[in-house]
Amino acid sequence: MTGVPEVVGVVGGGRMGAGIAHAFLLAGASVTVLERDADAAAHALESLGTAIDTSIARGTTTEPREALLARATSTDSAEALAGAMLVVEAVPEDLALKTGMLERVERVVGADAWLASNTSSLSIALLAEPLQRPERLCGLHFFNPVPSSTLVEIVRGPRSAPELITLAQQWTAAIGKTPVTVNDSPGFASSRLGVAVALEAIRMLEEGVASAEDIDTAMVLGYRFPVGPLRLTDMVGLDVRLGIADYLHGTLGDRFAPPKLLRTMVADGRLGRKSGEGFFVWND
Repeated sequence: MTGVPEVVGVVGGGRMGAGIAHAFLLAGASVTVLERDADAAAHALESLGTAIDTSIARGTTTEPREALLARATSTDSAEALAGAMLVVEAVPEDLALKTGMLERVERVVGADAWLASNTSSLSIALLAEPLQRPERLCGLHFFNPVPSSTLVEIVRGPRSAPELITLAQQWTAAIGKTPVTVNDSPGFASSRLGVAVALEAIRMLEEGVASAEDIDTAMVLGYRFPVGPLRLTDMVGLDVRLGIADYLHGTLGDRFAPPKLLRTMVADGRLGRKSGEGFFVWND
C-alpha cells in the first residue's frame, strides 16, 4: 500500500482531528470522525465542511465539494469504525482518555487494521500497554494547523510493527506531508525542542528581558523561525503547553519546569488564541 488507506477513522473532531480527517479526505480516503455525542459529531462534520470549502477556494483540491462530502461522515458510535483500515486517535492529551479510546476502537476494528495516536508527548509504550495487539499502534504526531503544516512526526513504539512504520511513512507522503521518524521518548523530537524554546521565552518575558513581541521577532528574524515561540504557544494553547511541560518535567527533570507565569495565565483562563488572549490578543 503506497497511497492512503481506503477507509480512515479519526477519533476526536476538534481542531486537530478535523484537520487530520481533512488531510486524508483530500488524499482520496473515506473518513469517519468519532465524537463523544451527536451534537459534537455534527459540529465535527460542519468543521470538516468548512475546511473543504477553504481548500476549494485556495485551489488545494479540484475535487467537487459534493464528492468530498460524500466520503465524509461523523458519528458518536465506535462501531461505525469497524471497516476502517487506519484509525487515528486525536483526543486531548490525557493518558487515561487516550488509552480508553484506543481500547474502545481496538474492540471494533478488524484484525488487519492499524492504530495511531496523535499524541505530542505521551509514551507510545504506555498508550499501547492496555491493547491486545500493541504492535499495531504507532504515533502520528500532526502539527497545528494541520492543513498548512508540512510535518508529521512518526513515533516508533518499542513494540510497533516495522510494517506499520513503513506504511505510516507512505501514508504521510501520500497526504502531501514530510515524515520524520523518531523512537519513543518523552516529548519525542519536536515537542521536546519546541517546549524547551517556548519555556525559555516565557521565563524571559517573566523576568522582563524583553516584550513578547520583541522576543518573538528576535527568533523570527534572527533564527528564521516561521512564527515566534510565544505566538506559537498562543496558537497551540497555553493549557496544552503546560500539560506537556508538566509531563516532561516529571520524566526529564527540572529543565522543563513550567514558569510561574505560564501557570498563572492558564489559571486565569488566558489560554491563547482559543480564549482570545494569551501572550497576544487574538480577534479571530
